[in-house]
Amino acid sequence: MEGLLPLVFTMLATGVVAGLIAGLLGVGGGIVIVPVLDAALAIRGVDPAIRMHVAVGTSLATIIFTSMSSARAHHARGAVDMKLVKQWGPFIFVGSMMGSVVAAAVDSSVLAAIFGVVALLIAIQMLLPLEDYRPWKEVPRGPGGIITPSMIGGLSAMMGIGGGTFSVATLTMMSQPIHRAVGTAALFGLLIAVPGTLGFIVNGWGDPRLPAANIGYVNLVGVALIAPMTVMMAPLGARLAHKLSRRQLSLAFGVFLGIVALRMLLRATGILT
Repeated sequence: MEGLLPLVFTMLATGVVAGLIAGLLGVGGGIVIVPVLDAALAIRGVDPAIRMHVAVGTSLATIIFTSMSSARAHHARGAVDMKLVKQWGPFIFVGSMMGSVVAAAVDSSVLAAIFGVVALLIAIQMLLPLEDYRPWKEVPRGPGGIITPSMIGGLSAMMGIGGGTFSVATLTMMSQPIHRAVGTAALFGLLIAVPGTLGFIVNGWGDPRLPAANIGYVNLVGVALIAPMTVMMAPLGARLAHKLSRRQLSLAFGVFLGIVALRMLLRATGILT
């Protein structure tokens, strides 16, 4: 119990911050939860070698619940492309499973480096005026229809994020309508989160360095507290977002991700712990 109470406050604070930023910037919780939780666990003194594993595993577990709710709402509006889900779903699922196994086998600094590099690339995309960039006229088939979803699943699992960050950007570049891309990505999030979470539980089972209330690399207190706090605080962030233009939101998200990327890359190089 001595270590549990500070953990409760840590997870509540993570959920509040993640919900506000997710609502403000219109992004899935994972891209926010992982860096915030990593910083919070650092304050708590969790071993740096497994800190990112706990942040990523816990983030994936919360995404199970948020993606179920989101996907159901989008499906009710007819915004989920079930044909594409059947086409890409198995490769996203397998990619996520493989990504979680690889992530569990490497040091936290490697996960931080991957998160930092990808976050930096997304930040650059958001800062540049590329909203109307459409290099593909349709979703590719053949090798592209296998490699693309497999990479989305694998990288998402290694970063602890759902379908939105990669899938929406990818599908819009493939000339898919934005609302359909968002709705389909919500279901992809579930196909990423379930095998990813199981992988982090199995591969982290019994690690003596884990903080209190962990099952493998998934923190149960985090799952119980972050998801509902994110849901509660996101509407407040969304109300703030309506006071900004789409371009201002893109710039805000780009700056936020740039700061996150810099911190993660400094952590990967050992300058920050």
